[in-house]
Amino acid sequence: MSIAPSLTRQMARMAHSTDITTLGPEPREKAQLCLADFLSCIFEARDLPWSQQAKALATVLPKGCTILASPLQASAMDAAFANAVMAHGLVREDMHAASNSHHGVVVWSCLLALSEIVPVTGRQLLDAAILSYEAGARLGRVLFDKELARLFRPTGLTTPIGAALGAARLLGLTEDQTVSALALAANQAGGLNQWPHSGSSDMYFHPGFAARSAITAVRLAQGGAEASEHILEGEAGLFASFARRAAPNGIMLFPEGQADIMNVYHKPAPACNYAQTASQCALTLTQNQSIAAQDIIAISIRVSDAALHYPGCNAKGPFERALQAKMSIVFSTAAVLANGRITEDNYHQLDNPDIKRLIDVTDLQSTAGYTSAFPAKQGTSLSITLRNGNTLHMEQDDVVPASTDMVHERLLRSVTQTSGAATANAVLSMLDQLDTLENLNSLTALCRTR
Repeated sequence: MSIAPSLTRQMARMAHSTDITTLGPEPREKAQLCLADFLSCIFEARDLPWSQQAKALATVLPKGCTILASPLQASAMDAAFANAVMAHGLVREDMHAASNSHHGVVVWSCLLALSEIVPVTGRQLLDAAILSYEAGARLGRVLFDKELARLFRPTGLTTPIGAALGAARLLGLTEDQTVSALALAANQAGGLNQWPHSGSSDMYFHPGFAARSAITAVRLAQGGAEASEHILEGEAGLFASFARRAAPNGIMLFPEGQADIMNVYHKPAPACNYAQTASQCALTLTQNQSIAAQDIIAISIRVSDAALHYPGCNAKGPFERALQAKMSIVFSTAAVLANGRITEDNYHQLDNPDIKRLIDVTDLQSTAGYTSAFPAKQGTSLSITLRNGNTLHMEQDDVVPASTDMVHERLLRSVTQTSGAATANAVLSMLDQLDTLENLNSLTALCRTR
């Protein structure tokens, strides 16, 4: 009787055998948009405190890997750490709801750093990224439920493994080396979800740890390090240790020729995934008619069970830091109703009396309909009662993602502010032609500042 290969070996074999071109052009186009979104977040978040703290850790080298939106170069691990932290700094990075994870901040940080160590074409980068998103997303789909997500950061558990698989392909690791790279990455998976309760900065550094861990794993495996092949399904493996249940028999990559990167969406608001749809409902109501915050006497928000119970999402304050506000569905909704807009500034009005009063009159609950539709859809309904007795209602069956034009506009604006319009247009033009780019160094060079 034959013994089924380990999950890590199954994934390694699929990574080596899959021809990404057979998936069609759409996954590559989506990956290019994800990279544009990633870069726009870095350029916009480059001066935030956690960004500065991450960059300060790097040992600067005269010639190394690029810390984006800066003049600095460092080791691959230091650059990946800093870039991942900056990309996560706005809480506006791309999102894969079914795995509860932000893959892009880790994947691009890892792969771009490695592309400055070995020659990499644009197509090779895109292929490795699509594979990384796929592995992390498919793993997260079967690993996470709301109880696990309440305790451990999904991004911290899924993305080191996903990024390691794509990086192994990028570096040309053998099947055995790839198995060890995945196992070493799984050993470094982690991240606790205490931060939403404290409002502290732990969250911003989780992707940095993950990106650095992925590079560490693949470089160790490349150098001959061997690790536990059954790290995912073993008696003390990832599923047993974190999920406290048996692993599935297989984790299929690209089932029926479908790439999971196509299920990634780009956030319109710089806030938690679960606050997006409610914020959009509030914005639609304020755009459709004039609503004064002082005229609202009651607010009812209905969401999925996953949204209600993710750490920090049902918080009503008091809020001491912007991150707590960004996690709160109630704060995000109240801020839009008070200000009539969705902007970064909303989350820096922690003492706004209108927002505080609206939070106090808000009732947030989950419904069976939205719960059963999740994660395929992230529906929300919003009802507000006015002093004159009228009730206004808005419902969306899913979040409306940031459009391609919005992602590109954010990239052009953020790079222009740092490096000028000519450089911004050059970066966008290069991203549009990434599939034919012979060497990634030209892109990373554009993303350095003087």
